[in-house]
Amino acid sequence: MTSDPYLSVKALTKYIKKKFDADPHLRDVYVKGELSNVKIHTSGHIYFTLKDSSARLPAVMFAANARAVKFKPESGMTVLIRGDVSVYEASGQYQLYAQSMQPDGIGDYYLAFEQLKKKLYEEGFFNPSHKKQLPRFPDKIAVVTAPTGAAVRDIVITLNRRYPLAKVTIFPTLVQGEQATRSIVQSIQAANKTDFDVMIVGRGGGSIEDLWAFNEEAVARAIFDSRIPIISAVGHETDTTIADFVADLRAATPTAAAELAVPSRTELLDRVINQQSGMYRVITNLLEREKTALRKLTTSMPFAYPDRLYRPFIERVERATDSLQREVFQHLNRSRERHANMDRQLANRIPTQRIRQSQADISQLQKRLEQSALQSMNTNKMKLSSAMRTLDALSPLKLMERGYTIPYKDGDVVKSIQQVRAGDELKVTMQDGTVETTVTKTIPITKGEHTDG
Repeated sequence: MTSDPYLSVKALTKYIKKKFDADPHLRDVYVKGELSNVKIHTSGHIYFTLKDSSARLPAVMFAANARAVKFKPESGMTVLIRGDVSVYEASGQYQLYAQSMQPDGIGDYYLAFEQLKKKLYEEGFFNPSHKKQLPRFPDKIAVVTAPTGAAVRDIVITLNRRYPLAKVTIFPTLVQGEQATRSIVQSIQAANKTDFDVMIVGRGGGSIEDLWAFNEEAVARAIFDSRIPIISAVGHETDTTIADFVADLRAATPTAAAELAVPSRTELLDRVINQQSGMYRVITNLLEREKTALRKLTTSMPFAYPDRLYRPFIERVERATDSLQREVFQHLNRSRERHANMDRQLANRIPTQRIRQSQADISQLQKRLEQSALQSMNTNKMKLSSAMRTLDALSPLKLMERGYTIPYKDGDVVKSIQQVRAGDELKVTMQDGTVETTVTKTIPITKGEHTDG
């Protein structure tokens, strides 16, 4: 029986794969090369090509091993890989199955740090415009850190010493280890559900591995999304983490974070005392200036001689009063003359019709005269009202002091010579008494003549 000398492709490939798998030199290899064609699958597997100047080697790193890589593999990086070489039967190619990967020349932690720092910087996480202002006098303070250790003790002691009015709440948090990232994010999110005024996130010093949770992207995004201003306080002064760049304020140590979060009670008391002294000086100076101004006012001419202020107004009132009196008497005399002329004209015109017409004219003129006199009197009264409050110069006695008299006949005031005849007895009222006299003769005023009373 003759066997078939031809093998199937699958059988040959399996044979070659067994040879690769059986070779102890290919089970654990260390390879240095440059990454190219790097593809990170959604499942977490990393597919890439490892090359140098002379050869190319397909490679894959499965998700279980890829999660241990601290940095993001990118094309062009020179890396150190440990793994095994085998054949991928589907394509018939041999390839490198990477178990670990680290950058050549620098540590993988440093590379991961720089990659995330660059990524967040490009997204604007470090932009000062996103930094929130810390309140000057916080009432409630959240502290995200381990519940035991020097860090939480230093923070609480410093807060109570500097500003005992603030209420401090500790959020117990894992700050190192595999679960630290999730614990820090959960504590920050829990604090944001309450109305805290400021939050301190940090821990004490340690190695880069101990502090690495504060370099994780999830922690950075939780800090950035926090509505509460956050002060980062990770490690010692020489330690710098991604959380420090994203936080609203970085403190060199946990103690320094507590000092930045609250004002100093001593400094506040000193400031209050200084402001009190300053206010006292300002008020004292103001009172002295006002007292000086008051003394100047009380010794000034208007206050020293107040009568000189209203003296010119008294003179103006007297002049206005005299002028008004003259105008009123002149107007009355002119009115009397017009009435006398009308009476004489009527006496010469006997016909009834002309008398009626004249009476109508007289009535119209009298109305116009009364309206004019009333209007004039109202206008003059308005001018005289302000002066009459202080002066009584218009009383009848004042008029009599100037030589005017008032004649009476049978108790009625005599206004015209037509009211008296020779032999009538009159009483003439003067300033200081009454004179009884007998009329001997009446002399009418002729045209062109004028008297003042």
